[in-house]
Amino acid sequence: MRSLTFILLLFWLPLAAQKKKKEEAPDKYPEITSILTKNQKQLGGDLVVLVYKNDTIDYRREMGEYFTAKISNNIASAGQWIAVATIMTFVDEGRIDLDDPVTKYLPGFGKYAKAYLTIRHCLASVTGIENEKSKIAKALGAKRRFASLEEEVNSFAAKEISNNPEKEFHYGNIGVNIAARVCEVVGKKSFDRLAQERILRPLRMRGTSFTDENGGAINPSLGARSTAYDYLNFLVMMMNKGKFEDKQVLSEKSVAEMETPQFVGLPVAYKPREAAELKYGLGSWMLDKDVLVFPGSTGTWGIVDRTKKFAIVVFVKKASDDLPASVYMDIKNAIN
Repeated sequence: MRSLTFILLLFWLPLAAQKKKKEEAPDKYPEITSILTKNQKQLGGDLVVLVYKNDTIDYRREMGEYFTAKISNNIASAGQWIAVATIMTFVDEGRIDLDDPVTKYLPGFGKYAKAYLTIRHCLASVTGIENEKSKIAKALGAKRRFASLEEEVNSFAAKEISNNPEKEFHYGNIGVNIAARVCEVVGKKSFDRLAQERILRPLRMRGTSFTDENGGAINPSLGARSTAYDYLNFLVMMMNKGKFEDKQVLSEKSVAEMETPQFVGLPVAYKPREAAELKYGLGSWMLDKDVLVFPGSTGTWGIVDRTKKFAIVVFVKKASDDLPASVYMDIKNAIN
């Protein structure tokens, strides 16, 4: 009996030592931990922060009850980045051109002064169709009245324009959904399935989709659900100019196009408060050259800094509406 106890003790001691070592491991970014602790309530309480650096997850912090990096949650407008990347795969294949008129694929847009609307206009948020200056976040959680993306986009075709294309910048959901519908027509599949085949599966984003859980139409601009780990994979692909695990998922040319500011100097009809200092390309917000920032309307943000070679996911259940953008920049600067 004594010998058995001694043997069990020999096994238990190393395990106990490992556990203690794990608990006492130094916090690599104590400043980030301090920022998160200080702002946890405004960040919604439930959150995950991942930092990818030196080809590995360099920092992980999970806060809140039962909220982990594997939990799927609504990421709202932060999913537009993924949607536009999916659309750009059709550009890579030559199946659509950014400067094609939308009427080439959706003839209904030939009415109401929208015949000159192009796919580029749609992805750059300069369609002229948006006429409501309210925050797109108001649409979150509401059951969509459309049965399909086709039905929704047909309603856009019938709307009066507030301005001609290319005359003002108005960030919103209309342009991305029009371009996504073009891809459905060309690809002959639902947009969610196209995203799965072209972006999500190659990036091993198994917990991500655009499927609407409230009984409404697929919503490429606001309806994405994802996990912190999944979203990080997308950021790593963008950081590596379209490459993920030795596979070129999106061409460098398309990544560069997404990150090129479009129609610079236009009057701004609407821009989210948190994006006030950012420039806009095609589905991508930029702080500076090679510094990409996507501020999601629910508080989930993605940040890519190619100059310092890191990516950050701040993944939240639902942040406070008055959370300042400076919190996210403080996290970024703590890594610098």
